[in-house]
Amino acid sequence: MSLVRIARSLGLSVTTVSRALGGYSDVAATTRDRILAEAERIAYQPNRVARALRQGRSAAVGLVLPTAPGRFDDPFFLRFLAAVGPRLARASLDLLVMAAPPGAEEMRAYRHLVEGRRVDGVLLARTRVHDERVEWLQARGIPFVIHGRTGTESTCGGRPYAWVDVDGAAAFSAAVHRVAGAGHRCVAMLNAPSRYFFATNRAAGWRAGLAACRLPPGPMLEAEPTEENGYDAARDLLGGPNAPTALLCATDRLAIGALRAVSAAGLRAGRDVSVIGYDDLPAAGWVRPALTTFAQPIEEAAVRTVELLLRRIAGEDPAGLNALLQARLIVRDSDGPAPTPTTIHPDGGSRDTAEIRAT
Repeated sequence: MSLVRIARSLGLSVTTVSRALGGYSDVAATTRDRILAEAERIAYQPNRVARALRQGRSAAVGLVLPTAPGRFDDPFFLRFLAAVGPRLARASLDLLVMAAPPGAEEMRAYRHLVEGRRVDGVLLARTRVHDERVEWLQARGIPFVIHGRTGTESTCGGRPYAWVDVDGAAAFSAAVHRVAGAGHRCVAMLNAPSRYFFATNRAAGWRAGLAACRLPPGPMLEAEPTEENGYDAARDLLGGPNAPTALLCATDRLAIGALRAVSAAGLRAGRDVSVIGYDDLPAAGWVRPALTTFAQPIEEAAVRTVELLLRRIAGEDPAGLNALLQARLIVRDSDGPAPTPTTIHPDGGSRDTAEIRAT
């Protein structure tokens, strides 16, 4: 109706007005100036959907959450969606969110979005070390950006892809150095399943930190990142013959379960057992003791992810389109000195105080 109004006001055809506002060069400059001035006067807003259809686009971006429908309970996904959505809206793109468990149902969801031409691009999250979704999207030439990494970190099947990730390896190496510096010698890890790239990445940092601090390899248990699994894994480790004095957890949800297990064992987190998480979920500051953890830069990741996706939709090659961000340590109350006196040797290793006195 706005196009008709402009056309009637200026005595022009609707086609001429439409082509002028669409930027076509076959409209005379003086006519285009008149049309633009009238559009500004009446605060004309183009019909985004109609324009997208004319251009063969959907004006939408898709994201399939790898979870059962109705289970949008992962705090990380909720924070990521809340950060990405408004930034896509500013670029006049809608965000279509679906949920499907990994496997056949998940791939059907991608076919629904891509082969049905419902989206101009795709966002991927919670990547796997061997991720069929990435290879499938590459084969179809649909623009996409990964939050995380897969394959050989910068390529999948030898082909580059665009990604934004947070350096989990650096964070867990720093976590090991922190607890080692506080005298801990048995440092365990509660990890997510190794099929997830973030789990293998964070475990690599944990191992590198142990080696740098000359600490023996600690025990590691894997489980889906839930509070219940964190409780069960921590209970098993604390009840073993060589119970660790420090638990590094791949996610805050695992860490919150671990805090409960520490308390159930009659121990106190931060005094008897140190617990460190990763994500800085809102609950991390409200549990008792408050959880020491690493905060992911969700807002910055959202900005970079949308920026790279817009560049991919515009046709830019994915090679070199990546960003590695850093997590930030949030110190609270759940970690502290080792329960038995130890001193860190200057070369990075650790020895009991009694041993040092003897030498």
